[in-house]
Amino acid sequence: MQTSELKNLKIAIVGAGYGGAAAAKALSLLGADVDVYEQATQIREVGAGIGLRPSTMNRFREWGIFDAIAKVSSPSEYFEILTATGDPIMKEAWPASGEQTHTHLIHRGDFIEALLGVLPEGMVHLGHKLESIQDDGDRSVLTFANGKTIEADLVVGADGIKSVVRHQLFSDKGPVFSGEHAYRAVISVDDAHGMVTDDNLRMYIGRGTKIYLLPLRHRGQVSFDITALCPDSTWNPQNTKEDMLATVEGFDERLVSITRDLDMKTVNIRAVYDIDPVDTWHSDSVVLVGDAAHSMLHHQGQGANSAIEDAGALADALRDADSLKEALAQYQATRKPETDKLQAISRQGWSAEEIDDVFPGQKPAAAAPKE
Repeated sequence: MQTSELKNLKIAIVGAGYGGAAAAKALSLLGADVDVYEQATQIREVGAGIGLRPSTMNRFREWGIFDAIAKVSSPSEYFEILTATGDPIMKEAWPASGEQTHTHLIHRGDFIEALLGVLPEGMVHLGHKLESIQDDGDRSVLTFANGKTIEADLVVGADGIKSVVRHQLFSDKGPVFSGEHAYRAVISVDDAHGMVTDDNLRMYIGRGTKIYLLPLRHRGQVSFDITALCPDSTWNPQNTKEDMLATVEGFDERLVSITRDLDMKTVNIRAVYDIDPVDTWHSDSVVLVGDAAHSMLHHQGQGANSAIEDAGALADALRDADSLKEALAQYQATRKPETDKLQAISRQGWSAEEIDDVFPGQKPAAAAPKE
């Protein structure tokens, strides 16, 4: 699109998470008039650590924000998969992207704070819960619970796995339960029983349970994540310390000790959900990004990375295409095949059958089926 067209383009982004904040940065660099509408009254990202892949860090360098991310993260050289008792299965360097060879490990809260921190003051509007969206073809109208109504040439739905934009315009299918629970906490390196001495991600696997140790040594901390089979689909389940300890039975005693020592008030517990692939991501004036378009299970660590790649691809398409309609079609054609593949791979991530293939006899007695 012509520079003059981009500067006259009014864009409303719904959601100020990874995808929304990244899209706001990328699209504002094109010169567009961008506003972000977030339902929360304050930004508070729960959870633990994630890895930002080399290709993601390349996008940050392209947008001029690499240093802002790098200063609150640690570069990692490789990831490792081990048995429950610590025997090595696989060790690989992170896939390089050009000169960028390191994945950067970062706390979710630091990440969203850094992303929002590079946006112009006044671009993000808190306390705006979307109630409805009306697609009028060349423009769309957003109505919020606070009574405010916004018109925009382009609406970017970045409102997560329970996306109102997706549900009202593109797909009425709800989130899909994976048959797993995730327990996440951030602990001190000193409480990791000597298991964290470098900046590399390790996953321990056995009997249907996966334990991730993701170093955040720039913080003096470690992200500790247990993902275990469980048939309870309650979105925010009320599990106990005993429930958690049962999932790590037979693991390295140091991992059991970490679990035993956790303060349950600091543990984020949730049932794990994704969504089925969405056939269409856009109309002529509305487009989906991030989890709203392709929420995926966390086994491959691709959720946040995919959201950043969406933002970059959307900006590329708007810059290169001759019209908004063409740009949105080009964006979906570029990104959807990739995210469809990642969603499928993430669902396959160490299923009960695959555990039995790798570790005969360790297949759980009753793995919960997917709904």
